[in-house]
Amino acid sequence: MSRCFEDVAYELPEFGRKVIRALEGAGFEAWAVGGWVRDALLDAPSHDVDVTTSARWQDAEKILASRGYAVHRTGVAHGTITAVVEGEPVEVTTYRVEGDYTDHRHPDEVRFVDDIRLDLARRDFTVNAIAYHPRRGILDPFDGRGDLGRGLIRAVGDPRRRFEEDALRVLRAVRFACRLGFDIEPGTQRALVECADGLEDIASERIGQELDGIVRTGRMGWALMNEAEVLGEAIPELAAMDGFDQHSPYHAYDVLEHTARVCMAVEEFAGGMASPALRWAALLHDVAKPVTFTQDAAGRGHFFGHPKVGAPMCEKIMRRLALPGELVVPTRTLVRLHDHYVKPTRRSVRRTLLKFENACPGRAESLTFALLDLKRADAVSKVDRVAGYVVELDKISALLRRVIADGEAFRMTDLAVSGRDVMEATGIRPGPGVGMILRELLLCVVNGELPNDRNALLRSLRA
Repeated sequence: MSRCFEDVAYELPEFGRKVIRALEGAGFEAWAVGGWVRDALLDAPSHDVDVTTSARWQDAEKILASRGYAVHRTGVAHGTITAVVEGEPVEVTTYRVEGDYTDHRHPDEVRFVDDIRLDLARRDFTVNAIAYHPRRGILDPFDGRGDLGRGLIRAVGDPRRRFEEDALRVLRAVRFACRLGFDIEPGTQRALVECADGLEDIASERIGQELDGIVRTGRMGWALMNEAEVLGEAIPELAAMDGFDQHSPYHAYDVLEHTARVCMAVEEFAGGMASPALRWAALLHDVAKPVTFTQDAAGRGHFFGHPKVGAPMCEKIMRRLALPGELVVPTRTLVRLHDHYVKPTRRSVRRTLLKFENACPGRAESLTFALLDLKRADAVSKVDRVAGYVVELDKISALLRRVIADGEAFRMTDLAVSGRDVMEATGIRPGPGVGMILRELLLCVVNGELPNDRNALLRSLRA
């Protein structure tokens, strides 16, 4: 039994209202659907407005264009156009039902219908199958509003069928649970685990988009603890970590649970504002442990060189998922350096800044702070006696702030001499040799072998 609530008034943005008024003024029916409705019911900020309508896309295009709105054919095979109203894109889609999904991703057939309830019935989760109209109120045939109140992600109809239609919904369920802080309804949970192997048929870049969405919620720790089987299908390297006993006096958990705890602790140390690179690094920092594991004669486990092996593994995973280079490179560098020992000395801090500057120019300061947060999270996710290392890391963080505030050199541009100075002092011609000399000077300054003083640097050049 569908429920239509008329006692609720939400402020649908005017650009969305204009689209609905235009379509209904021409004799068709139209509703706002999707994320805007869900977020409005949660009193959460939302900007995108999607509209579903009984009008065929050709009619909707003519109606909206006649009002002077720019209209783009963004998915007409599925009945979708996008109108730009008051500078905002509004996706407008004809009511539709879908046939079988033989590729586990795209429907073999799309059929347009005249009943919005049929359209809502083909959607993924109840919280996304709610419609809103400025006059008629809420239309909620699957009790999505109740699931919002209960904090549940529930599939519309038969959950197994929903996931067999589109295996990517397995990860979407996890993403929505993470984003909203919800649980997954038991029947839906069983089905998503049973259908997770369907991700093999999904393009890697689409899996990457969903995983990145999960990581960016800051709740990857929860996901690892509750959805390890699903995430292991998406990233097989994670499956190898599940249940992997470290046989170490420093560790109380297997590799996967340790990783989950690091992901959670990173959020605590970063105040819930961890960067995407730090969040991905927390997820993948120990990815090489299963492949580098050895045991000594006493049975103690070792993972010699796992950061060095893990860095290219991390990059391979992220490139496979088609994640952008500006995310991959700093993540790889954090994984490579997560066991790098930073001493509470200015020299050690400068050397760490230099390592990040060489790998990720312009991002050394933020990444060094991120590294210290990763190290803190790693320490508190081991046995209790290791957690005390956090106190030393706090001292290093304070020292890092002083090094930055004092303008100590760790970049080429920080040097008190320039390339022109090098050429004048040495007689060398323009070319790669100038940069090589500057890098040597910078290393001497960072190591404390030379002061960052113009006269001292010039004397060393002329020596």
